[in-house]
Amino acid sequence: MDYLDIITTILGLIYIWLEYRAHIALWVVGIIMPALDIVLYWQHGLYGDAGMACYYVLAALYGLFVWKFKKTRKKKEPLPIIRMPRSKYLPVVVTFLAAWGIIYYILVTWTNSTVPVLDSFTNAMSFVGLWALARKYLEQWLFWIVVDIVCAVLYVHKDIPFKAGLYALYVIIAIAGYFKWKQMTKEVHSEP
Repeated sequence: MDYLDIITTILGLIYIWLEYRAHIALWVVGIIMPALDIVLYWQHGLYGDAGMACYYVLAALYGLFVWKFKKTRKKKEPLPIIRMPRSKYLPVVVTFLAAWGIIYYILVTWTNSTVPVLDSFTNAMSFVGLWALARKYLEQWLFWIVVDIVCAVLYVHKDIPFKAGLYALYVIIAIAGYFKWKQMTKEVHSEP
């Protein structure tokens, strides 16, 4: 039995619960869990995911900083949950496609990955998803729904059963999180 699979799954449950509640402590768990995931994924030949876990640690530090210190200009309040501005759509798509291509190239050139297309896809989508989460964009949940579905299938294929189950559960929670944040977005915009 792979204890890292179990430990990171438990941390993942805590993380998604904190994210659902839009609680800043998600970033602390978001530093610890991917640090352990680096080892887990490397052991199972998911080199893209191992590399992405390194990014997650750095992105969690960024997210913690933004949520803790970035305030709205008017009232020095924490960032509200908002919709992603349309002006960000094209840069996000371009960034996703470029990241997918670069990560794919790295995986097929320098690793023995047996799943480079899916591994690079989930990594590129996670890259933009984590950025959107740090900015508190509602649409971040949509990125995660896609990532979670693909990862659940990928982890079953790679014999990481607890993580596969976690990501299957993430799909359900991400759908619920989208509607929860959507409601919170309305509350923010309905205030005078």
